[in-house]
Parts: sequence; structure tokens; C-alpha cells
Amino acid sequence: MRSSDPGAEGTLVRVAMDYVGFEAVRIDGRIERREDARETCVVLLSGRCSLMGLGEPARATPFDGPPTAVYVPPGTAWWAEGAGELAICTAPAAGGLEPRLLDRPELLTRGERAETRAIANILMESEPAESLLVTEVVTPAGHWSSFPPHKHDTDDMPHEALLEETYYHRLRGGRGFAFQRVYTADGALDEGVAVEDGDVVLVPRGYHPVAGDPRADLYYLNVMAGPVRAWRVSVAPGY
Repeated sequence: MRSSDPGAEGTLVRVAMDYVGFEAVRIDGRIERREDARETCVVLLSGRCSLMGLGEPARATPFDGPPTAVYVPPGTAWWAEGAGELAICTAPAAGGLEPRLLDRPELLTRGERAETRAIANILMESEPAESLLVTEVVTPAGHWSSFPPHKHDTDDMPHEALLEETYYHRLRGGRGFAFQRVYTADGALDEGVAVEDGDVVLVPRGYHPVAGDPRADLYYLNVMAGPVRAWRVSVAPGY
């Protein structure tokens, strides 16, 4: 579930599941990529970069303001130029959409009291795509997130969609830790992960709540994909 597997120079982390592909890279200059059978969402995590000439966003850290991203269909080359950190999110696709800028989505509040967090829906159902669902969350210090525990591992539309998911975690200031539990009702999967800055947690199935560090705000970028592009979840019994 947890991966920190640096690859080529500039790659901070890279993971590949059956549907979801995720990579975080640090650039100082220019990066160019092309996926022939996968759509891509490139998110500026920090720094200043020109994204395919469609925009030149900037933010100091993932905690500083809503994100800017670009959507790229399969078979289309994309590039970014500047200095900063990018998230590269991919999933299977056939093509048919045009590249476009996804600029600073509205910040939403979800949850109450110690479950309150801020959501930025970068490429969720309101934005056209074939497979990808991408969102980011900032959870205040000491709060729970991805709560109440929920899952999306069963093809039971319209009640629940089968979606793989990755969590790319960052902690404000780079210090501290959080916890994420990934578990199934039957106990066949039950893992507790101590999350540090820059870790990726893979969620192939099961419920997956997060508990934040009491002294450091927690950020995570979620990438989801599956056979049907829909965010339909089931909440754990008792919640």
C-alpha cells in the first residue's frame, strides 16, 4: 500500500496500479511527456511553471491556495517549464477530449468539528474526463479526514463504484506524521500506516480514514480511477 520508489532524476515518487498511475516530480527547467493510451492530469503542487502555455500558475506550497492543473488526452504530448513540484496523474483512456486548463477550483468545506477539512475538486465528475478523478484535501492539525470511513471497491452502480485510489501526503513544514488505516470489514486487509511528508499510500480496496498530526496541517492529493468514472461510496457500518 505504501510506496516511495524514486525513479529517474527529478522523480520523488512513482506508483502504478491496474488503473491509477501517479508520479510526483521536481523540475527546474522543462519536462515533456506523452501517453498513448492514458489520459493525464498534471497538478502544480508548488513553485511556478508554464503548463503547456495555457497558464503560468504559482503557489509556494500545496497549502497555499487552490491548485492549477491541466488535462491532457491520450496521444497528446504535454510539457511544463519552470521550477517546482508537479503531480502527474494518469488512467486508461481512448481519447476524444481536448487539452485544457483546470484553473483554481472553488475551495469547499467538508465535515464538522474535528472532521472539518478543505476540498479542491480538480478533476471530479463536474469536469469531463474518461477515467480520472482527482482532488486535493487540506486537513487542519489534529483533525480526522476521509471520514467517516468509506470505501469504493465494489462494482454496484449506482450505489458504489469500483475505484482504485492513491493518497500523496504532505505535512506543513515537512515535519510530523499522520496515520492512515486501510481495512476491509472481514479483516482480510487491515493495515495502519504511519504517514510522513512525501509518502504515498495505495488503496486497492477497503475503508481508508486518516488521522492528522496534532501540530501540523496535512495535505493529500487523491487520484482515483476504475472501470466506471463515478464517485459513489459506501460508509462503514455504524457511521
